[in-house]
Amino acid sequence: MKLTYNVKDKPSVSKLIVFALQQLLAILAATIAVPSIVGNGMSQSAALFGAGVGTIVYLLFTKFNSPVFLGSSFAFLGSMFSAFGGAVSVQVGYAGLIIGAALAGLVYVIIALVVKVAGVKWINKLMPPVVIGPTVAIIGLSLAGNAVGDALHGAALDGGAYVMTGAVWANLICALVTLFTVIACSVKGKKMAKLIPFIIGIAAGYAVALIFTLIGRGNGNEALQLIDFSKFSNMKWVPDFTFIEAFKGFGSVTAEYIGTVAVAYVPVAFVVFAEHIADHKNLSTIIDQDLLENPGLHRTLLGDGVGSMVGAFFGGCPNTTYGESVGCVAITGNASVITILCTAILAIAASFFGPFVTLLSTIPSCVMGGVCITLYGFIAVSGLKMLQPVDLNDNRNLFTASVILICGIGGMTLKIGAVTLTEVACALILGIIVNLVFNKRSAQ
Repeated sequence: MKLTYNVKDKPSVSKLIVFALQQLLAILAATIAVPSIVGNGMSQSAALFGAGVGTIVYLLFTKFNSPVFLGSSFAFLGSMFSAFGGAVSVQVGYAGLIIGAALAGLVYVIIALVVKVAGVKWINKLMPPVVIGPTVAIIGLSLAGNAVGDALHGAALDGGAYVMTGAVWANLICALVTLFTVIACSVKGKKMAKLIPFIIGIAAGYAVALIFTLIGRGNGNEALQLIDFSKFSNMKWVPDFTFIEAFKGFGSVTAEYIGTVAVAYVPVAFVVFAEHIADHKNLSTIIDQDLLENPGLHRTLLGDGVGSMVGAFFGGCPNTTYGESVGCVAITGNASVITILCTAILAIAASFFGPFVTLLSTIPSCVMGGVCITLYGFIAVSGLKMLQPVDLNDNRNLFTASVILICGIGGMTLKIGAVTLTEVACALILGIIVNLVFNKRSAQ
């Protein structure tokens, strides 16, 4: 696609800060959601700090050739719950978070060494466009429910349909204002507006949500109070870093507990490896540079793995490359890796400024839902674009793509013992098998 800023381009300082803020807004909701879901006193600010440091580690390993931000991974949610569930104390649970992330990162390191020796041609044979294209599409489509659910935040389901009440209508209006503002800026915007559609869109949605909130306060309707300003009352200025609590619990860690954590984390690392390849294949098509060759899959894996270890050390959450970040690059046409570096620095700095992090956390779910409809949609369309050179009149290709799309959209998520295979992983595995069995020409 046509890029306004290529990977090595350097925007002016004033523009750079604005672009970095936009990237931060794109990844913020998901990054701070993970510690909130896990609970046990985990800090959102520390997760943001860990994501920033982890991203810098990733950029160093990839020689500043891969413009993507690393944020808290949802794939490890079950693993993190296991770390706390098998712990004798919260402090031991924090120690388990670090141990688990280290073991998962070690998986990445081992795979990276294998790739370094064997090369990446086997991956291209295993995952040609007919396999990787639909898989990338599934990454976006599997998140579609989250985007719609956020846009209609608080709505109850009746027979599969969302029940529209006054409060739900308010959420939908905010989401649509955000959505159409982002689209208008991207399509009709001039110069700077075209480059920062998310900032403008979120600002517009937040303004409408503020109006509803003031109306709700005026008539005592809590459902219309879309912005939760009470978060400022519990605001913390300094992050509660994971390693501080973990140091108190390492002395009580047993071999049995380490085994429990290993079983919870290591298999998930192999699942995330498949998604890692899909993300980088997608980003490669956007920037017109094969990241599996340059800087090399072994480097992206090392960056992702070590970045996850660092992220967990500070914030407890293993990191992963973010589809929201990739979508932001695609929509804005800004692939400048310096923007990603500035975003990481901004995330680190912001984690120590409570009011800023708290203000960002007050952005209503419905507003982020409007943004995510575009972000996740772009990921899905990027995957479908990879299918353009594929001959779908050949039934071997047609069935391969069909299996992936149906299993992924159908939500084939399997729990095998302590391991959960996501719909993306299941669809990819089945697609690879079908392709290998029936389409021997895929190596071409």
